[in-house]
Amino acid sequence: MYLIGLTGGIASGKSTVARRLVEHGAIHLDADQLARRVVEPGTACLDAIVREFGEGVLSHDGMLDRQKLGEIVFRDEGARARLNAIVHPAVRELSGRLIAKAEQEDPDAVVVYDVPLLVEAQVDHPFDLIVVTSAPKRTQVERLVKERGLDPIQAEARVDAQVSDADRRAVADVVVDTGGSLAHTMSQADDLWVRIDRERRTKRA
Repeated sequence: MYLIGLTGGIASGKSTVARRLVEHGAIHLDADQLARRVVEPGTACLDAIVREFGEGVLSHDGMLDRQKLGEIVFRDEGARARLNAIVHPAVRELSGRLIAKAEQEDPDAVVVYDVPLLVEAQVDHPFDLIVVTSAPKRTQVERLVKERGLDPIQAEARVDAQVSDADRRAVADVVVDTGGSLAHTMSQADDLWVRIDRERRTKRA
């Protein structure tokens, strides 16, 4: 199996690169989706969040109200650290099981694990390649305003709250520049697949 860790800042084009790699035949795991699974009603993770932050983070149907929880942790670094200490281990355990399952089903599989917080959460799966998507801050803010309906101040705060682009680049094997046209991003993703295919053949030899 060939395991790719895909990371990048908010609105930096991770999903676009992941979709292109899936079109080439990769399996996609999304850490954000896994983070939602581990806090479903009845999970130990959700119980721990309620004990830590109170019943007010639940909606009327017992689901986690992500907006209410976000309001608590977004500007409180200590609260965010306590939340991460609950959620990150659960996501790491689930992702490890899914990666192992993919390898069991197809030993030659290419798995793209899309992890926005790869650096912050110190995700330590045995990646064959770490890919970082990178766009200028201005571009990220514009995308958040246009595509997600945030106001510019909110958008800028979201970008600033994340680890720096330099810290992500420091762990990267490949940086995909997503600040230009969609075609340019796609072309880089295609080139990346060629590299992956070549390295897989070398690995098998």
